[in-house]
Amino acid sequence: SVKFQGEPGVVTSTCLVDFDEVKAGQHSANPMLSLFSGVHNVVVVANARGAGGQGLVEVQSVTLDEVEIPRFVLELFVEKYLQPKYSNLGMESRFPLPSKVDTATVGLHKLTIIQK
Repeated sequence: SVKFQGEPGVVTSTCLVDFDEVKAGQHSANPMLSLFSGVHNVVVVANARGAGGQGLVEVQSVTLDEVEIPRFVLELFVEKYLQPKYSNLGMESRFPLPSKVDTATVGLHKLTIIQK
């Protein structure tokens, strides 16, 4: 149940995440990563835009049950658990926009795309 809210250049997403499911089959001895267990409310704030057929999402902050997670801990989580499954995913992610979409602009509760 992911919800998105757009503001000019910024997307805020809110969801419920089961971290035990995300980490299934993977283990880490790093005690910092033990923070990511169980089911929690997660809010991600990211800058988002698209130009020249390429999209860019830059994560600015992540809160877990209303507590902001330090950036270095987020980077460690992404590297250990997300990138093995989704190699192109990171705190800054670039990706091709869908066919013929040249630009994508996030606005107040809307996304405007321009096709070529």
